[in-house]
Amino acid sequence: MKLSRPARRATLVVHVVGAACWLGLTLGLAALALTAITTDSAMAVEAAVRSMKVFADWLVLPLALLTLGSGLLLSLGTQWGLARHRWVYTKFWLTLATTAASAFALRPGVDESVRTVASGHPVADTTGLLAGPLVSLSAYLFMTVLSVLKPWGLTRRGQKQREQMRRASAHKRVDAEDVRRTA
Repeated sequence: MKLSRPARRATLVVHVVGAACWLGLTLGLAALALTAITTDSAMAVEAAVRSMKVFADWLVLPLALLTLGSGLLLSLGTQWGLARHRWVYTKFWLTLATTAASAFALRPGVDESVRTVASGHPVADTTGLLAGPLVSLSAYLFMTVLSVLKPWGLTRRGQKQREQMRRASAHKRVDAEDVRRTA
């Protein structure tokens, strides 16, 4: 299935905007976590952790799924393919891993921090509060570099597909040169 040009361009815009929002949101989460860790004010810690909860509950997962879905649609609907180029394949698995980490590690960690702060205790695991956004941020920056540089070439599957296409196009040229009039 190949996307038409307008559909491909619209999907690309959705993908880039979703990824940029996800990256910006992660920067915001890192800033809030850093605030919660470094401040001496209990009110500032509570405000930062509660803000992280709002972002984690309402924005992270929808943006992650939007980026994952639009990237999957782009890879399957364009010449890049999902498993033809190593950089696309790597981006897919990193996006899937960061989406899962957001759902199953970041959100529960933020929820635990909110419960801890709401009970009047200081946040016990401050490194965990900052680690999630920093790891995610590193992954998103790496995926951005992959999108711009497109390194590593074709996968084995991509090399086989390219070879099959070469053979098919060679047969077509030979057949086209050997056309005889029959009537």
